[in-house]
This record gives sequence, C-alpha cells and structure tokens, in this order.
Amino acid sequence: MIHNLAQQNSIFNQFLSEIRDANIQKDSMRFRRNMERMGEVFAYEISKTLKYNDVKTTTPLGEADCKQLNDQPVIATILRAGLPLHLGILNYFDAAQNAFVSAYRRHHKDNTFEIALEYIACPDINGKTLILCDPMLATGASMVLTYKALLAKGTPSHTHIVTAIASQAGINHLKAHMPNNNYTIWCGAIDEELTAHAYIVPGLGDAGDLAFGSKL
Repeated sequence: MIHNLAQQNSIFNQFLSEIRDANIQKDSMRFRRNMERMGEVFAYEISKTLKYNDVKTTTPLGEADCKQLNDQPVIATILRAGLPLHLGILNYFDAAQNAFVSAYRRHHKDNTFEIALEYIACPDINGKTLILCDPMLATGASMVLTYKALLAKGTPSHTHIVTAIASQAGINHLKAHMPNNNYTIWCGAIDEELTAHAYIVPGLGDAGDLAFGSKL
C-alpha cells in the first residue's frame, strides 16, 4: 500500500512546500525543523495502524479507560540525510529502539554509480514493526539494499518505508525488488521525473547538504 500525503489537505503540505523552496532552503535550521515536523506527521499516521492495549489510568479524581501502544517500533535511518526525519518520528515513538545504516552513492569515472553500505547499528528487529526512513527515494536501490541488510538482524512483522519525496521510478523499483510484500510506503509526494544522474525533478536537491552543509 502507498500513502501519498500530498494528496490530502493538511499542514503537512506547507512543510513540503518549504523544504522544496530554494529561498527557504538557505536556512538549514528551518530545513531540518520542517523535515522533523514531517517525520512527526508520518509517525502520527503510522500510529493509527499499530496495535494498542486497553489500560486503566489513575487520574487525580479517579480512573480513566485509555489506550496504550502495545509495542514500540524500531526506527531505522539511512545516514546522514535521514537524521532530521528520524528525529521527528522518534519524537512520537519516544521509547522506540533505533537503527542506523550508512549508505551512499559510490561514483565511477564513467558517471555511473553503485550503492555502498559501510556501517549498520541495529537492535533485534525480529517480530517488530520496522520504520525505515530516508528523505529521498530516487532510484530506490539504497532503500532495497538497506532493507535486505537489516534482515540479518531479524524479520520484522511489518515495515513502514517513509520518504519525504519519492520518484515514480523509485516506487517501481521497490515493487520489483523488495524481498517480500510485507511493507507500506509513506510519501510526502511522488515526482514523475528522474534524471540520467538519478536526481528527482522537481525534487528538492541534496537533502543531506541542505540539512548539514555541503561535503567534499
């Protein structure tokens, strides 16, 4: 299942508009905060799909019947660009365990590239709800490789893939190459064009650079 939040009228679209805006992007702190706020909205939407227990909560005047999350998810992030989005999700699932994966494009002289994974820090995810986030889903290759690498830490009961902006090509790649169908995709928007250098158009540029500064 694919949820495209841009198709709904909500304040989420304001945050999406601002992370795309070339002038607002000059303020890296605001870019990070908007990405974080988008993560909070994604977390709220995902929370509606999870299981809850009925509990009694003692108030100053008596007891109230309440709902409590049955099991906290594991939140996984592709470094470094995914950190603000990850933080937003963690703000709502504040007792969640966390996983971090270093994935990047290793470019070659012929202008091609491959996805390289160099570092994984992850708890046991067997039987857990996994939330895997990355702000941009361009080709989809890094998301698929990251998910496959995380399977060495266990098989999640369900995976929620979260991305601020996806390309249609990236969505198609996930459908064709994910090792199972036990996942849901949450997008801020889906853009149709992917350039020859695998950049999403109109997209927003390099999310990692916009959040944390340019790199060599």
